[in-house]
Amino acid sequence: MPRARIKLSSTEPEALLSICNQIKEIAEKTGVDMRGPIPLPTKKLRVPTRRSPCGQGRETFETWEMRIHKRIIDLGVDERALRLIMRIQIPKSINMEMEITE
Repeated sequence: MPRARIKLSSTEPEALLSICNQIKEIAEKTGVDMRGPIPLPTKKLRVPTRRSPCGQGRETFETWEMRIHKRIIDLGVDERALRLIMRIQIPKSINMEMEITE
């Protein structure tokens, strides 16, 4: 049976959770079998920067960090359900990929 795999990633976990809840509501409303959201490991991007811009004084560093949260949702393919999911207003901070597999 064909399945649709939705990959979501964002730096804002609250926005990611709200989109996952909207997809879950659509799946319950249309009666499509759903697995997920499956949390994947959080990617941490660290950038060390020197505190003193001129190069004088002690060599002290600050570390800036950005966390990328990821979720995977598997759905049974149903044309009505996929059409409703495509209509969800997704914020710019969320990256969404959808692929249909056999």
